[in-house]
Amino acid sequence: MINFLKYRFIYLAVSATVILAGIFSMLRWGFVFSIDFVGGTNLQYQLSKLVPESGIRNVLQGEKVELVTLQVKQNIISVRLKAIDEKQEAQLKKDLENKLDTKITILSSETVGPVLGRETMNKTIIASLVAVVGILLYMSFAFKGLNFALAAIIALIHDFLVVVGSYSILTKFFSAQVDTLFVTAILTAMAFSVHDTIIIFDKIREYIRTEGKGNMEYYVNRALTQTLVRSTNNSMTVIFMLLALALLGGTTIHYFIIALLIGTVTGTYSSPFVATPVLIWLEKRRKK
Repeated sequence: MINFLKYRFIYLAVSATVILAGIFSMLRWGFVFSIDFVGGTNLQYQLSKLVPESGIRNVLQGEKVELVTLQVKQNIISVRLKAIDEKQEAQLKKDLENKLDTKITILSSETVGPVLGRETMNKTIIASLVAVVGILLYMSFAFKGLNFALAAIIALIHDFLVVVGSYSILTKFFSAQVDTLFVTAILTAMAFSVHDTIIIFDKIREYIRTEGKGNMEYYVNRALTQTLVRSTNNSMTVIFMLLALALLGGTTIHYFIIALLIGTVTGTYSSPFVATPVLIWLEKRRKK
């Protein structure tokens, strides 16, 4: 049997380093929200010839539109603006063609109003809170003790901060945007984290039921020794699949896959190395 709890302060240092780096990024650089949340217009045009980004930017700045982001790859431009209507969009396309002396093919065009964006944001927050409360109630009932549920929720918050903080860094250096796919990745990672934690906690509960309330640290180390290999193998199959998708998948799901990958890794880590040390700490406080 391996004494995993012996290294609990190393786990604390690793988690604190990653979370603090993410918090710094969130406070310093924040996020870039997609139009799903804040509203706006996304346009993707294919030009008939290569045009310098400065020329495109000059034309856009001369129009009665508010530019948010501009990306130019070869002869394809991706523009994000504050919400405009169809008439304004048609005029913008016409002016770009005339002033840049090029023919434009529309690849995609979408507009979301600010009201719909705020509604999406509110529903996302509510969904996350409902998920956390549901997990707390379920685990309190299933394990007949609040400490198991609190430990799982703390591990869940740990995973949430790691994924969100890491995504803020991706936003800064790789232009990732927070969209509904990212929310899906967050909720999926939360579910994965709790799944692994329940497996370990169920083993601990089995020892308590069959052998009585003995040395809790012994039960935890024993449970981790017996379940870690199985949990790691299960997680690795998911990680390999996500790595393949991250490397070979399309650009539309690229950051969604990366967020899922980060969530899977941190969920696999937090169940044995965050949830169980927290459980031991809570149990010791309860006995005082």
